[in-house]
Amino acid sequence: MENRITLLVLAAGMGSRYGGLKQVDKIGPTGETITDYSVYDAMRAGFDKVVFVIRKSIEADFREIFNRIEKHMEVEYVYQELDAVPSGVQITPERTKPWGTGHAVWVARHAIDTPFAVINADDFYGSQSYRIVANYLKDDKIPSQEKYCMLGFPLRNTLSEFGHVSRGICEVDDHHFLKAIVERTKIQYADDKNSIIFYDENEQPCSLIGNETVSMNFWGFSPSIFAYLEHQFDAFIRQNAQSTKAEFYLPSSVNELIRTNTIRVKVLQSPDEWFGVTYKEDREVTVRRIRQLIDKRQYPPQLWQ
Repeated sequence: MENRITLLVLAAGMGSRYGGLKQVDKIGPTGETITDYSVYDAMRAGFDKVVFVIRKSIEADFREIFNRIEKHMEVEYVYQELDAVPSGVQITPERTKPWGTGHAVWVARHAIDTPFAVINADDFYGSQSYRIVANYLKDDKIPSQEKYCMLGFPLRNTLSEFGHVSRGICEVDDHHFLKAIVERTKIQYADDKNSIIFYDENEQPCSLIGNETVSMNFWGFSPSIFAYLEHQFDAFIRQNAQSTKAEFYLPSSVNELIRTNTIRVKVLQSPDEWFGVTYKEDREVTVRRIRQLIDKRQYPPQLWQ
């Protein structure tokens, strides 16, 4: 398995703000999804396998669309279901949403035995982003158990014109290691579009510069992360099994592992421009940007020929 790396795609979310299954929304000229472009970029960067985290209720849609990838790289599916919890835990029947991104990574533990990257299915990160993370995960000078990284983007490159967003703002030390991620909600442009604000817990506007490094849930991990997540999730689910809203967030898990000096996470910077489809109105912008990248010959008109 030397130098093999895997892409883990988190695609089990419901997409409530977008209003549908945005993971399978067709935004390319021949029906490609954002996920198609992500997997294509990962393949070009040297990833050998892709693992999709989905829910069984959307499996048919996924397999119909993404079976075209199986001719080009190894594909595996794992399922993030509400009952994927340690034995003996009884969850409330009123719960409908998944247990969060940390849980989504944990359910993939049996499908991955190489260093791997984690991405969201509905985020476009750019081709250079995958090469940067792939090079880090394949670096022989870094021991396998220490291959932890996060790809950061400037905040101003991650906003939506059509509503507020939540972003994890990163505190980074002088050696480019992550110190902590602080979740900020309701981040948006000010009315004049010339500045950026977020609203604190008292609904008071606070200003941001725009060049803050934010996490867009693009991570690189050693397989050792699974044991850490299992320990954390066991404690989480036993405390929150009757909750209808509590989520086991991946950034919170990483924060705790950093705080306890269990892992160190290298912060890598992407030169690419991120975009995604948080809101329905974002779709038109995404389609246009993909078309521009095709016109620049960064992608072929049809990806999986």
